[in-house]
Amino acid sequence: MRILLIEDDNLIGDGLNLGLNKLGFNVDWFQNGADGKEALYQAPYDAVVLDLGLPEIDGLSILKEWRSRGQKEPVLILTAQGDVDHRIIGLDSGADDYLAKPFALAEVVARLKALIRRRTDTLTPTIKYQNIIFNPSTKKVELDGKEIILSPKELNLLELFLNNKNKVLSKELIENKLYSWDDDVSSNAVEVHIHHLRKKLGKNLIKTINKIGYMLGEQ
Repeated sequence: MRILLIEDDNLIGDGLNLGLNKLGFNVDWFQNGADGKEALYQAPYDAVVLDLGLPEIDGLSILKEWRSRGQKEPVLILTAQGDVDHRIIGLDSGADDYLAKPFALAEVVARLKALIRRRTDTLTPTIKYQNIIFNPSTKKVELDGKEIILSPKELNLLELFLNNKNKVLSKELIENKLYSWDDDVSSNAVEVHIHHLRKKLGKNLIKTINKIGYMLGEQ
């Protein structure tokens, strides 16, 4: 899952960036409002963590512009402790949830996962496809009733395909979902992950669509 983080406080931003990356998220961190605002138009993000007090452009102005331009990514806003008015204005402006500083990393992760599940309508406890069962909350995968261990990137890739059944996904889109701009991505990284998924879950799981991309194999 790819997260856009806009936070100008070095301590908070660095903590979220490192913590979320260790937990399997791909994070693009921006420290001023102008760059962060434009980033949402450049990459497919699953959710946004947005501080309200930012240099150049404040968080509320960014949020209002995004919503006015039809950007529907779930937004978790960060506010100062006791700043009730800004929380209310933020929610009225299109934010999906808020957290008051200071906060625990575990709470940020829980809120983000809930927002992403809500957006993708993955409200059922599991996703079933043929003989595969995937639990988005626990990241547990079963094949014919037996648990299969996948790497974080493989889990993210499987979830991407399961949430886009009958859709052809280009290599570029997959790379944008799996990696942040700061990652050093090899030219065959996507092919390697797909090869591993096929090896672990079945060679016919993912179809190669010549010169276009990949899609979940037909039933």
